Amino acid sequence: MIEKLKNILRVLLRLPVAAEMLKAYDKMLLQQQQEIPLYESFYADLEQFNSMASPEQKASKEWLYPCIYDKTDTTGIDPTYFYQDAWAFERIVHNKPTEHVDIGSHHKFVAHLSKVLPLTMVDIRPLSLPMESIKFIKGSILDLPFESNSLSSISSLCVVEHIGLGRYGDPIDPQGPQKALAEILRVLKPGGVFYLSVPVSNKYITRFNAGVIFELESFKKELTQNYHINDLKFIVGNTFGNEFAPNDYFATTGLFELIKN
Repeated sequence: MIEKLKNILRVLLRLPVAAEMLKAYDKMLLQQQQEIPLYESFYADLEQFNSMASPEQKASKEWLYPCIYDKTDTTGIDPTYFYQDAWAFERIVHNKPTEHVDIGSHHKFVAHLSKVLPLTMVDIRPLSLPMESIKFIKGSILDLPFESNSLSSISSLCVVEHIGLGRYGDPIDPQGPQKALAEILRVLKPGGVFYLSVPVSNKYITRFNAGVIFELESFKKELTQNYHINDLKFIVGNTFGNEFAPNDYFATTGLFELIKN
């Protein structure tokens, strides 16, 4: 019986899912080991605080709230959202559209932009919090609730690469990104501006179900059939600028300001 179980275990360990589970377990153990000195520091700070505090100020055990990962030398920042949102915000405000439509971008970007110009947001999932300056419409990037050639300014940042993979409740479709781009093209009027960001590399990769990575040159060729690329920037790792470097793990993002022909 034991030998049979061992054989079953050997088979399971050959499966990709089992390998990923083992990796996750090893990661958890490593994290626990790394947390030991952080908790030691926390309790040392707690002891020092309570030795200095008045009886009213003392921290009791029932109200402890350890924040052990915040004592760092620098403030951690996600480079993609940090750079892309600043880039898009600056470009959109500079162009001064009378009305702007965003499709599925990060809620913080949308909230800030809505405070400086009229904004409508479309997303498959409603925002869990209301904001008076955001006109929200529940809808799909595959079937936008607008007439053809009706919009002059659209943004969709870190969205298109996810379409068709089911990650956010959208239907499974290998042509999802292409259909999303075609639908945005339909509603944007000639001369209108489309602000787009997607991960790019030197080959097309589907990393199911996180997102797809576009092959840069063929993607640019596809875009220029219907658009003029007015601005193109790259986020490569922690840097922002004009230089492109391929990456297969979502570490290179292309930022496109496109004007429809």
